[in-house]
Amino acid sequence: MTDPAAPPTTPFEWIGGETAVRTLVDRFYDLMDLEPGYAELRAAHGSTLADARDKLFWFLCGWLGGPDHYQSRFGHPRLRARHMPFSIGILERDQWVACMDQAMGEVGVPDDLRARLNESFMGTADWMRNRGG
Repeated sequence: MTDPAAPPTTPFEWIGGETAVRTLVDRFYDLMDLEPGYAELRAAHGSTLADARDKLFWFLCGWLGGPDHYQSRFGHPRLRARHMPFSIGILERDQWVACMDQAMGEVGVPDDLRARLNESFMGTADWMRNRGG
């Protein structure tokens, strides 16, 4: 039995578990669809976001320290290799990070966690770039 007053041990627990991760992912993709400032990012995702929503949800659950849904379905994430078919430059990187930051703010991710995640998201998003500009 865990102490209910104990601080969360993983970002997954800190964010609020699967329900909160799903809410975050859904808001992220809703914003991508709604906000003109994310138009290039949205264009890179094709006509539907349903598959992307599920994959990001599954990935983030494990990445944040929760259930490893993505890996159990697809194996190692190999993020860079899986994103190579998409043209990812500075604009797409910045739009992805900004959209995720906006989503985190709107769904109430705690500020300390939001700052840590933004740093990690930026590092990963920059590593995913496969073209300049």
